[in-house]
Amino acid sequence: MADWWRIMILSIVTAAGACRVGEPQEQTEQPPEFRYETEQFADIRILRYQIPAFEDLSLRQKQLVYYLYEAGLSGRDIIWDQNYRHNLLVRHTLENIVRTYAGDRTTSDWEKFLTYTKRVWFSNGIHHHYSYNKILPEFSPRYFGELLQNSDPDSFPRKDGESLEDFNRRLEPILFDPQLDAKKVNKAEGVDRLLTSATNFYGPTVRENAALEFYRRLSQPDDPRPPSWGLNSQLVEQDGRLFERVWKIDGMYDPAVRRMVEWLEKAAGVAENPKQAEVIQALIEYYRTGDLRTFDRYCILWVEDTTSTVDFINGFIEVYNDPLGFKGSYESLVYFTDPVATRRIATLSDNAQWFEDNSPILEEHKKPNVRGISARVITVAGEAGDSSPSTPIGINLPNANWIRAEHGSKSVNLGNIVYAYNESAKQSGVLEEFAFSDEEIQRAKEFGSLADNLHTDLHEVIGHASGRLEPGVGRPSETLKAYASTLEEARADLVALYFILDPKLLELGVMPSLEVGKAAYDDYIRNALLVQLARLKPGENLEEDHMRNRQMIALWAYRQGRADGAVDRVVREGKTYFVIRDYARLRDLFAQLLREVQRITSQGDYEAGRSLVEEYGVRVDSDLHTEVLERWAKLKRAPYAGFINPVLRPLRSDEGEITDVVVEYPEDFMEQMLYYGENYTFLPVAP
Repeated sequence: MADWWRIMILSIVTAAGACRVGEPQEQTEQPPEFRYETEQFADIRILRYQIPAFEDLSLRQKQLVYYLYEAGLSGRDIIWDQNYRHNLLVRHTLENIVRTYAGDRTTSDWEKFLTYTKRVWFSNGIHHHYSYNKILPEFSPRYFGELLQNSDPDSFPRKDGESLEDFNRRLEPILFDPQLDAKKVNKAEGVDRLLTSATNFYGPTVRENAALEFYRRLSQPDDPRPPSWGLNSQLVEQDGRLFERVWKIDGMYDPAVRRMVEWLEKAAGVAENPKQAEVIQALIEYYRTGDLRTFDRYCILWVEDTTSTVDFINGFIEVYNDPLGFKGSYESLVYFTDPVATRRIATLSDNAQWFEDNSPILEEHKKPNVRGISARVITVAGEAGDSSPSTPIGINLPNANWIRAEHGSKSVNLGNIVYAYNESAKQSGVLEEFAFSDEEIQRAKEFGSLADNLHTDLHEVIGHASGRLEPGVGRPSETLKAYASTLEEARADLVALYFILDPKLLELGVMPSLEVGKAAYDDYIRNALLVQLARLKPGENLEEDHMRNRQMIALWAYRQGRADGAVDRVVREGKTYFVIRDYARLRDLFAQLLREVQRITSQGDYEAGRSLVEEYGVRVDSDLHTEVLERWAKLKRAPYAGFINPVLRPLRSDEGEITDVVVEYPEDFMEQMLYYGENYTFLPVAP
């Protein structure tokens, strides 16, 4: 009994984060003067995070973190070019205007220009990081011409012999034409999703059906360990023939990849142990060769390294930005384990087989042996690429199903990131505006943080690692195509929702009562059907996979549960609320949907998956959306947030040896973006 209460109290203490993941216990003593939120513009808030306990690392570990941190930033240009072929051209132009403009910097047009530039920096390009829509300037083309005329003309990436006027004419439609490359990722039905998407994963003439056929021919149904075909390349067309430009040394992105490898080689020299050195060397070999089977070997070695304190993610990882789900966006995280906060998540990991055995999915879709789920709460030291400025709060990798089945996976929750979210979210008023009752508000305040943390723990550690494909079924990106990522996130969310109201969590000592599960249900329904709509502009539908997934689950459950009153839609004083009347019935509905989503995934049932997502996850109730926007506007709070990264500074002896690494915390977002532009630009601007 004493041990049970010790674990329960530890869970509550380490679960004070606002969104998903419990923060380290040591973080309760953060300096009160630290400013977590620095500014707000458009629909974005800029936050900062700290790196607690960094000073407790050994010198060798600090060096390792520093080298991995530099390797990550060295690949920053890649995500910009992946997102859109003209992004680097635009970024260089905007940054040089900020640096050299000699005109009046006090006008409203200048402020609009700065806001636009910050939005582009935040999204790693000219398309919104979440909605994928093109970000249009609020200043005029005429004013943009004035900016160019009054800035250093030699600083702009012009073609040989190109006049400033011709340069302006070339850029004007890229920035101002709302129809040109209007969406980064287009997942609408009935269109060619490649020709109508602005991402630079495919050449401008490559058609969807041709790309699918190209990768179908590479796939071998009898291969039990298929590579992630297409993950690290751009597919282009020349003279009627399709071929890949691989992202590697001596290939596409060579200058950036080469610089990354230089830092990775330094990191390998200070690895904590031989196993970790082998992991880093495998990644280096992958970047040298571009061989996807080498990438698989690296993933296996990475999964098997469970003893190193310092760890990292670096590579072409998530496929959300590819409308076909093949191409990996560049991403980097460097972090180290928080041993105190990890105890809760480790408890879930240790019981992974119990969760699999007791899942409501079909027996033939369960894994008989859940392998090697390594779960930790981590302290982030630096992020780059697709993880920055907008960051995930929980990650489960690798993505290859066969590696998960044979070797397991690693799940990490970004403890210090969530702590920063929590500190910035205090007194936001969102809960009071969108929760239906005082009981719901009180439950959220008492149990909401732990509920959110456990939801993400279950999502990452149990959800993504659960279930298996039927024999002969290809990977979801091939069978479920554009719907694969939405359905995968839904599958993991449903696992979390089903088990977070299970008494087993009381038995394990990771939560004190089922009120935690009820708080999780309240939050999920409220966020999916109301709060997340504040992120959309009038007339927009849901495009981003996580947003689609959440509405799909909640709307399906609401419609299925209306007859017996599991969830009610209530209008009070002109405001709409969704109220859970029967938590047990709602849990049963989540179980039914989980069984179906797993069946769709396991059997590769494209039509059923498409129907489910399109029916429940895409379209938005326009009247409700208008209401939510009006209610949100009163809060005066931007719906999106991202981070300024800490800076790691090496201290050196007279001989040039690193004697220590110290952490600095910049406060100015624009200053950091300009610094990155000056110090981590390695790719040439395409003409």
